[in-house]
This record gives sequence, structure tokens and C-alpha cells, in this order.
Amino acid sequence: MARMIFLSMLALLCASHQTSAAERPNIVLIFIDDMGWKDVGCYGNDFVDTPRIDQLAKEGMRFTDFYAAGAVCSPTRCALQSGQNQARIGITDFIAGHWRPFERVITPRPATALPLDTVSVAESLKTVGYETGYIGKWHLGRGAQFQPDRQGYDFSAVIGGPHLPGKYRVQGRRDLKPKAGQYRTDFEADLSIDFIRDNKEKPFFLMLSPFAVHIPLGAMSQKVEKYRQKSASLKREFPHPVYAAMIEHCDDMVGRIVDAIEAEGLTDNTMVVFTSDNGGLYRRYDYREQADDNVSTQDPLKGEKGSLHEGGVRVPLIIKYPPLVKPGTVCAEPTITYDFYPTFVELAGGTLPKNQTIDGMSLIPLLNDPDTKLKRSALYWHYPHYHHDRPASSIRERDWKLIEYLDGTGDVELYQISNDIGETKNLAAEKKGRVADLKQKLNAWRQDVSARMPIPNPSYDPERAAEWWNTRNGKPVDSDNRKSFPPTEKDL
Repeated sequence: MARMIFLSMLALLCASHQTSAAERPNIVLIFIDDMGWKDVGCYGNDFVDTPRIDQLAKEGMRFTDFYAAGAVCSPTRCALQSGQNQARIGITDFIAGHWRPFERVITPRPATALPLDTVSVAESLKTVGYETGYIGKWHLGRGAQFQPDRQGYDFSAVIGGPHLPGKYRVQGRRDLKPKAGQYRTDFEADLSIDFIRDNKEKPFFLMLSPFAVHIPLGAMSQKVEKYRQKSASLKREFPHPVYAAMIEHCDDMVGRIVDAIEAEGLTDNTMVVFTSDNGGLYRRYDYREQADDNVSTQDPLKGEKGSLHEGGVRVPLIIKYPPLVKPGTVCAEPTITYDFYPTFVELAGGTLPKNQTIDGMSLIPLLNDPDTKLKRSALYWHYPHYHHDRPASSIRERDWKLIEYLDGTGDVELYQISNDIGETKNLAAEKKGRVADLKQKLNAWRQDVSARMPIPNPSYDPERAAEWWNTRNGKPVDSDNRKSFPPTEKDL
């Protein structure tokens, strides 16, 4: 009821809003899956060709210290749609999650869907006249009642599963899938371009969320062969040629979207945002660790997806918006996924929800001046689950970052992140006063957001602690019989 009242009030405000539709900018958010901070050229990748993403950075602003709100997909997606840290909602792991029933602690089960009474960023934009579209991976609840069309998106084409070619639940139409031989990011670009053309006469918000570069690995053979040859000539082990090809497919997709915006004469009135939902992946979490399992590296960052070290949460962010952003600018201010919500609403001339906490801060001041300091004390993360690391919470307060493990060990790590981006030197023993201060702030924040915490496990069994169990079927994961990773020739 509160949500309906909020939307009705904003609709009335919209009717009297002085900003014309022509003055409201379009917003296109390209939200890559599992793309790491070092996966594209403008962030230091000297192996994969990403000319269109690099050009976007040349024409816009590149953020060096932008963070995903979560270490895995669903938490970050929750933060983006709600404008708040996902710990408030309880989506702290990917839906439906997994667990290790014989570890030291019992980890909390994540919420299974974005609550329908959450006022999404799409709903806030709709109140000021925006057409809204969502294409790709949603991962915020199973079942028709929890899809994007129930969260303010006028058009949606949601991916049906991880494997190529993939099926899409397209609003009001039968399931579609890419044409024979069409790579999925090309199909997602087709749908996006159609949405842009269909809505070019009115302000629109489009979120494009491809499944790439998430595993299982798969790419078109000509690109894979290109990187196989390149790997052989340079004697490079990482990234895996298929993974490199997937990154280039994403670059092609970005280029097609930018070209479509230009073709429709919308460049000067469209904000294009490029980012990722979490850090890059070395290997699948439940697969036996063998020498040939790795597909990429986040060097110099420590850790990977599923970890609160920099490799798990620091991701690319590029924003192009000609009216505000000077070409080729760089911003080092720490920022995070839930900042998008207030940024987009301010850009649209809208109003934030009155009865919904918004943890994010608008990035508009940074777009005007990248040297601006936001009036925010710290950034926080809460990932109380086993994945590529142990359950932990984390805080970054300007130059300092603390990770507190929640598995009963009492382990704490402290890094001066401004001087040690690779988190190579744990200063916890030397800086006990700062550790105590940051731990107190982190604990106070957890209490404020009612963060769900692990509890001691009476069934702890060191000999079985490494077992992974499937949340959906309540059975152990048979890692030894999972599909090979990286893929064999027949998997491509």
C-alpha cells in the first residue's frame, strides 16, 4: 500500500514537473556479468582487444576506484535496483545460494527475491515520464511474479539460462532465442537497438545485462582462434582464449549500442554507463583446483569473485554524457553500485522514494568535477557466505580497508589501499588502534542495516568441511562430474 501511495504521489508530481521530455536525458546502463577490473584495455589489459570500450573511456570518465556492492551477482543487482546496500534486504548471496553444512559456522540463507514493495530505480524514473527496458540476466527471483515487468520495466527480455543459445522470456510474446549461429550478445544488442529506436521520441532508461562473461565459457570460433594464436605467439597463459573472445564479444556489443545511439541523433542527450556486477573469476568455486582450471587473472588485485578483497569487488566504471563529462577524464573517488539510483533520478529531474532508505550518493558532482570528494564516511560490504573465501564483512574508509572474517576465527586484515592496491601487506598487527576503530564502525553499520550473521555450527566436521551442498535440492554438489572448465573443443 505504501508503495502504491508513493507511486501515485510521484505521478502527480510528474504531471506538474517543469522539465520537458526533450530535456530529460536517456540512460543506457550496460551491466556486464563477472567482468573484472583488469579485463579491458583502458584498465590495463594488454591482451584482449576492446577498442569500443576504450573509446567510451576516451569520450567520457573512467573511475579507478568504483566498487560492486556485492562479491557476487544477486547482491549487486539488488543494490542497483533498490538504491540501498543489499544487507538491508537480505540478498547477501546469489539466489538461491549454496552452503557448506559441515563448516565452522552456519551461514544465513539469502532472501529469495527482490521484494515487490521495493521501489525500483525503473519505477522512480517512470514517474517522470521514462520508458523503461530490461534485457538479459535478472537473477533477483524465480517465477513470473518477480520478473522485471513487476518492478517497473515496460519492456523486458529476460534470459532463461546460462547455456548458449539461451531462451528469453520476452514480455507479451513467446519465448525467443538467437537465430541459428548468432552469438547471444549480438541478439541482446539487437533487442537493445530495437528498444532505442522504438523509444527515441521520449526519454528512456535501458538496462542491458548480458550473461557474458560468466561461465560456462563459450564464444564464436573465429574469435577464439584469434586468441589461441595470440596466446601461442606471446606464450601467454591467461586469459584463456575463449574468455578473451567473450570479452571482445562484449566490446562489439558496446560498439553496436553506441553506434545506434549516434545513428538516432541521441548522443548528446544520452548517458551511457558501462560497469560490472562483481570482480572477475579465476575458477569455478566448487571445482577441483587443478593447474589448468584458471581462465583469467586480476593481477595486481588480490582475490576474485566471491571475495571481499579488491579482485572480488573492484570493477570498471565508465560514464559518457557529453553535457557534463569532459572527454578522457579520470575519477579516483571511491564509489559503489547503489550510487546509480540517486544519480539517474537526479539526472531525470525525479524524486527519491520518501519511505525507502537510499544508501547511494549521486555521482553528478563527480561528473562535473572528478576531483570532488563525496560527503560519505565509508563504504561497506557484507558477504557472510563461503565462496572463494570465508564469510566476511568489510569497510573502506578513504585510504584504509579492513576485512573482518565471520567464521569464528577472529581473523582481521587491514590494508592501506591507496598505497597497496594489491593488499600485499596486512597492517592489522601494527595498527591496532585503527583496527579497533574500523571494527567498531563496521559493527555499528551491521547493526544499523540488520545484517544477517553466521552462527556457530554444532555439526562442524573438519573432515567434511570442504563439501559444497546445493540449496535448491538439498544434496551435495558432485564437483568431480561437473562439465570441464575451461571447456573442451566440443563445448564451444
